[in-house]
Amino acid sequence: MRTVIFDLDGTLADTSGDLLEAANHCFRHMGHGDVLIHGQDAGVALRGGRMMLSHGLKRVGAFEEETISDYYPMLLEAYARAIDTHTTFYPGALDAVEALKAAGYGVGICTNKPEALAHQLLSQMGVRDQFAALVGADTLPVRKPDPEPLREAARRAGGHPDLCVLIGDSDTDRNTAKAAGVPSVLVTFGPSGDDMAALEPEALLHHFDDLPRVVEGLIGAAA
Repeated sequence: MRTVIFDLDGTLADTSGDLLEAANHCFRHMGHGDVLIHGQDAGVALRGGRMMLSHGLKRVGAFEEETISDYYPMLLEAYARAIDTHTTFYPGALDAVEALKAAGYGVGICTNKPEALAHQLLSQMGVRDQFAALVGADTLPVRKPDPEPLREAARRAGGHPDLCVLIGDSDTDRNTAKAAGVPSVLVTFGPSGDDMAALEPEALLHHFDDLPRVVEGLIGAAA
């Protein structure tokens, strides 16, 4: 079976609002107040918790690696408490998932979000069962851009690792697909959309309505 594997944050869903709230919870605890700004820092949020802490600490002139390590667990706890308050799926994302499944593709997720948090988010938003596979940052000993999480997501979705395509929104996703020897499609509607063309993916995606056609052009119709 051919499979379509999605990144989660910034690809299927805009999770930046809840991530920024979790980071600002940490900064308030440090005495800095709300350091990161909704909208403006969305791209930072979608690079993960450690990146948010690093970026914010540099902004207030208090960067220390030890501080990031100390506060990262607090950030994850805060995020888990309010994981779906602001998060929304991008227009057409879930319809595209169902269209791909109807066309015979296996569909899964490969994310650098911790697996338990990804499972929690998808479950609370009522869509976990729409994905045959979920591989997170800590599912395997390695994470993206190592190719093995992508390959494992394809296998768990019922497909062959060589017959998949990765839909993502970052250089991490581009490099993961390249390392696995499979095509990547990068979305242009996220916070870093203007930068995607420079990464030279096999295709760019401007709207989810186009995804089934794009996928068929890259890996063919599903058997």
